[in-house]
Amino acid sequence: MTVDLRQGPVSSAKLAQKVGAPLSVGFLLLHRFTLGAFANFVDVLRLAADEGDRSRPIRCQWRIISPDMSPILSSCGVAISPHERIGDLGRFDYLVVVGGVLEEESLLVDTRFDNHLRDGAAAGVPLVGLCTGSFILHRAGLMHGYKCCVSWFHNSDFLRLFDGLLAVSDQIYVVDRDRLTCSGGSSAAHLAAFLVDRHLGKAAAAKSLRIMMFDQAAKGETAQPTGSLQVVVRDEIVKRAVLMMQNNLEVPLTIGRLADKLDISKRRVERHFRSELRSSPQAVYTQIRLDHARHLLLRTVKSISEIALECGFCDVSHFSRVFRSHYLRTPKQFQSELRSSGLQHSICVDH
Repeated sequence: MTVDLRQGPVSSAKLAQKVGAPLSVGFLLLHRFTLGAFANFVDVLRLAADEGDRSRPIRCQWRIISPDMSPILSSCGVAISPHERIGDLGRFDYLVVVGGVLEEESLLVDTRFDNHLRDGAAAGVPLVGLCTGSFILHRAGLMHGYKCCVSWFHNSDFLRLFDGLLAVSDQIYVVDRDRLTCSGGSSAAHLAAFLVDRHLGKAAAAKSLRIMMFDQAAKGETAQPTGSLQVVVRDEIVKRAVLMMQNNLEVPLTIGRLADKLDISKRRVERHFRSELRSSPQAVYTQIRLDHARHLLLRTVKSISEIALECGFCDVSHFSRVFRSHYLRTPKQFQSELRSSGLQHSICVDH
């Protein structure tokens, strides 16, 4: 039986009988794993496991397991030694795969954990992917039919390697039955708090987050932060919609399709945009595409036709008309002004 953690109490008989008992988690750390994602997740468990900040593993227990006892190097150069070799996986309530820096070669060749993860799934143990750990779950054939949280930063870099991955890049974590994935960083703490809440109660989860200086637990549908967000919004629906727009520039989504992905009506999307930005979703989408086009003109030496296609315009003529209506000059005129001032050249060299 799979476990749907989104719907009230845990449905698996195995996990149901463990609610209120020690929560046991096994960690599989990939080579060059992200130390921050691991630390955020395990610290929530540590703080929830005991009264105060005494760190005794009473209500939560965790073990770093590995095929061998060699130290595991993180992406920042800090190495962590496993507690033990991989053994009986059925004793864990969750198996957590912590990813990090993944070169294509190691991503496709390093399959040390695949059979162990399959064994864990066969034993009914829910699987958790932190950061790029979700790609390892997918590569092992364990994400078919499941939604998977992927960082906006890795959306275009790695998805081409994983045909069929149902990626979600507008939320900080996704819980889909017995597969739980998050985008890494601080979202790992919120996913861990979600599990602590389910097993030990809301007070234990809140205590952990308060000590770690988080105001409160964030829900999975909270929008991911992104380094390129030009539209400043507070409304979560608008924020998630904008992230989807930014992740779909070359082939823009219709507003109806965007609403479907948000699982709300098109009219509701339009209402939220009007309330938050005093604009329509389509107008905001066009502005995001034009902002990106202007960025490419300013920061790269790509041709206008390349930029038009990358920003979702059907041809250069259409791109030029829309660009001119917003910036009062054509892309070619804008590019010429940059070149005559020497600004484009100096920016590209610095970058």
